[in-house]
Amino acid sequence: MSKETFQLAKPLADRVLIEKEEVQTKTAGGIIIPETAKGEDTKIGTVVSVGPGVYTNDGILIPMSVKVGDKVMMPQIGTAQTVKLENKEYYLFREQELLMIIK
Repeated sequence: MSKETFQLAKPLADRVLIEKEEVQTKTAGGIIIPETAKGEDTKIGTVVSVGPGVYTNDGILIPMSVKVGDKVMMPQIGTAQTVKLENKEYYLFREQELLMIIK
């Protein structure tokens, strides 16, 4: 996806657009991982676009903690809004729903 598209698809408020990493189906040694062992509870993804943050009742902006390029752990995808851009699927979460930033 091009940078121009993400500029057009900038999330609002405290929302984060995330590209999900594909789950490995085979280990480095060539062992095939069955569907039942992939661990569908949490997902890892890369932040591709973030909103500006949220404003308090006093009009003070609370900036985002995550930034573009961060690798994050997301909760079950059922809590996310699925977004399809240029035939690719992304997830839209509120920042507070993300579980952690992976360094």
